[in-house]
Amino acid sequence: MTAEKNSASGSAPPYLRIVADIRRRIARGELRPGDRVPSTRQLAREWEVALATATKALTVLRQEGLVRAEPRVGTLVAPARRTTPPASPAAQPPAPAPGPRPSAGQDLTRDRIVRAAVELADAEGLDALSMRGIAARLGTSAMTAYRYVDSKNTLVLLMADAVLGECAYPDPAPAGWRERLETGALALWAVHRAHPWLAHVSPLHRPLMLPNMIAYAEWMLGGLDGHGFAPTTLLDLNVLLYSHVQGMAAHLEREAQEESATGVSDQEWLDAQAPATEAVLASGRYPVFTRLLGAIGDNGYDLRLDDLFALGLTALLDGVERLVREHAGGPPR
Repeated sequence: MTAEKNSASGSAPPYLRIVADIRRRIARGELRPGDRVPSTRQLAREWEVALATATKALTVLRQEGLVRAEPRVGTLVAPARRTTPPASPAAQPPAPAPGPRPSAGQDLTRDRIVRAAVELADAEGLDALSMRGIAARLGTSAMTAYRYVDSKNTLVLLMADAVLGECAYPDPAPAGWRERLETGALALWAVHRAHPWLAHVSPLHRPLMLPNMIAYAEWMLGGLDGHGFAPTTLLDLNVLLYSHVQGMAAHLEREAQEESATGVSDQEWLDAQAPATEAVLASGRYPVFTRLLGAIGDNGYDLRLDDLFALGLTALLDGVERLVREHAGGPPR
């Protein structure tokens, strides 16, 4: 370490010396808003401290508002904070008067209720869904909304069918079975990406007989049909491909829910795991895991759901291709 670092903050604890140094670099403009701050591993190596100490320093800096964690990027210098106090409430312009409240049931339709419910679930998840909340968005009463949708369960089914209708299939369909299956899976993944709650609507063993769900199955089965598969095998392969989409998509909403519930970003959570990671790597019991993490470097392993989905889909389609070759020209089993 440099003499400046050794003397920083006198005899303060190591993590506070790191905090003081980064704070000083930000103040001098050496680290500007948006610049990446050294990672926990870089700080631990540079200051010759444990990962836990480096993690604690970054936590303090985040609490002070000097840095922020950016998922899949790292810890960045936060934007400069405002020094001008906000205007007092008396100086604020008066809020516009609310418009007239529509009368109960005015222009209300089942489609409007479903659209409002989808918007609410997209923003806050299925747990936030209630007929009372949806009715309030539409300027009516829950009892009036129940005239169009008899229960929350019915509403969720209507929501699922509505968003599954967003799946876009080319016309004419691709000639090759593999391209057709890939197109269908990607379309379904895009819908789950746009509506993360969809993955939690129905368990796999209780399939929903929704028109747009059947339309998706028809597209996929159309690609598999005519290759010598038994009917049960055709349906099994369709379920397997659907479960890959649903299984990966289930993590989309969980990711957002965890951050919302705890106030801790993915990067902050990973930083907090640094001591446990250090202990695992130092144990010598997991040589392959240790070697792989070492080969990745300071940035660490970054789990990307879109990349994992694509990798899994390729592996599944490779397996289907082998089955297609085995059944070529043969009778159904």
